[in-house]
Amino acid sequence: MAKGETWLRSRAENFVALILGALFFSFLVQILFRYLLNLPLGWSVEFVAMAWLWGILFGYAFVVSEREVIRLDIVYVLMPPGVRRVLDVTTNAICAAIFIWTIPDVWGYVDFMAIEKTSYMKIPFNYVFAIYLPFCLSVIFRCLRNIWRAIKGTTPAPSIEEIEISHEHD
Repeated sequence: MAKGETWLRSRAENFVALILGALFFSFLVQILFRYLLNLPLGWSVEFVAMAWLWGILFGYAFVVSEREVIRLDIVYVLMPPGVRRVLDVTTNAICAAIFIWTIPDVWGYVDFMAIEKTSYMKIPFNYVFAIYLPFCLSVIFRCLRNIWRAIKGTTPAPSIEEIEISHEHD
């Protein structure tokens, strides 16, 4: 990884860590107010939902590497390389096509939601849902990259041994 790319990835990881920390803190505040002071807070539930959404989608778009994506590849790894390449091209093309097809509607929905605000925090919903656009573009980019790797025959496929090693902790 280039130095600038490493720096950006580190900042993305810091942002996700900040989201998780804020999520945990608001969760503790909610417990304190609800169960010890008998004063439930509506904003904390709203914040946790938004932080979870942003943490998951931002994390996938900018932090999680291809190697860290969870897959059900036990049958896939048993197939011959040619079959795996065909499956990679087919499944990634379908996934990319679906996400590309939905971009105009996603953009329209996010833009439309500017008229609504969250109940307690009064944050416009287009800010809440805006993270879906980078997520969508990230999925498309990853799918196209996987197609290119499959066509070139450079798709990194785990071996049976790697799968068994990765499941030893179970």
